[in-house]
Amino acid sequence: MRIAIINGPNLNLLGKRETDIYGNMPFEKYLQELRVLFPAVDFHYYQSNVEGELINELQKVGYDYDGIVLNAAGYTHTSVAIGDAVAAIKAPVVEVHISNVHSREDFRKLSHVSGKSAGSIFGLGLKGYEFAIRWLVDRA
Repeated sequence: MRIAIINGPNLNLLGKRETDIYGNMPFEKYLQELRVLFPAVDFHYYQSNVEGELINELQKVGYDYDGIVLNAAGYTHTSVAIGDAVAAIKAPVVEVHISNVHSREDFRKLSHVSGKSAGSIFGLGLKGYEFAIRWLVDRA
């Protein structure tokens, strides 16, 4: 099984930025843990701070992978184009957010991704990625 994890802007700073919200672990280290938890999954990881690059990556993997875990970060709330890319591809997408976006600023309550995703996970920290992957694996 092949699963792509795609992270959006500023998630390259996990473990360094706003650790009270996002925790102390860099994503690359967490990805090692996911590989141990799911040895049968072939993971592809991609992170970009650039909206168009995220769309290109969704289109690149969206027809060949069994599932995608997407944290579009700040673009979740602003990018109609990323939402359209999620709607256009074949692979099921699970939207993940480390923080509970619904308990934060009002503008974060709007998601251009949620309605086009198979499901959404908010506020469970990095553990949300594990839950999304488990769902994708179980449905295969």
